[in-house]
Amino acid sequence: MSAHSWIRRGCDVAWCPGCGNHGILKLVGETLAELALDPQRTVLVSGIGQAAKLPQYCNVHYFNGLHGRALPPATAIKTSNPGLTVIAESGDGDMYGEGGNHFLHCIRRNPDLTNIVHNNMVYGLTKGQASPTSQRGFVTPLQVGGVILEPFNPLAVAIALGASFVARVYVGQAEHARTVLRAAIRHHGYALVDVLQPCVTFNKHNTYPWFAAHTAPLPEDHDPADRIQAFARACEEEPLRLGIFYRQEKPVFEEQLAAYAGDTRPLYERRVDLAKLAETMDAMG
Repeated sequence: MSAHSWIRRGCDVAWCPGCGNHGILKLVGETLAELALDPQRTVLVSGIGQAAKLPQYCNVHYFNGLHGRALPPATAIKTSNPGLTVIAESGDGDMYGEGGNHFLHCIRRNPDLTNIVHNNMVYGLTKGQASPTSQRGFVTPLQVGGVILEPFNPLAVAIALGASFVARVYVGQAEHARTVLRAAIRHHGYALVDVLQPCVTFNKHNTYPWFAAHTAPLPEDHDPADRIQAFARACEEEPLRLGIFYRQEKPVFEEQLAAYAGDTRPLYERRVDLAKLAETMDAMG
């Protein structure tokens, strides 16, 4: 299947010309094609925001939910049908701000899904206020004196919580980004891919030239199995490192559930035993 068949043609795309989301859409379409995934068994899940519109432009099943709530339904979809390839994607505000609590506990659960985060360091849909990843000093229509908070570091948090796959890419380096995305989707467990991308309308600081000048690949001697080393490099501010920071194998959420102990059928194929349900309800008074 070609990359073009994963991406809908002729639809009205709401993103600004030059927005990094266009590049991420292309990356996702090409990666899914390279992996030769079955679109009937692939689901994209998103929340609210400019980044969260991406599934609407793909020829694939998708669930577009509430602001910050992409990961809970993504986990539920994977749990009810483990045979699906599930990708949760949204922006840095949606995933790390409104969805921050779900982000933390999804890492702890380790469901077998890929979490792609469009990180442009600003809220685009709501016209340019600071996001959790905005850099200190960044001036916005709301933070007129500049951002005073330390930016949220999703990679360091994910590694500290023992996430099973943690990576960062830049949309301007497409070949490298596709390589990492392929590895993330193939990974068995929760995989975070933080995708740096410019917002050409509301973030005039973190531009394409800025990202090109302030990013660099992880050193060749980096060991993604070394958690301490991965954490240290995730904390580096200059340059922002790109690549797979950390990777480990650990128990997957849905495979540990009692519902699958002795019965491997996906939940959607099962039928409720109404007599047993009635008996249980009667026993509860």
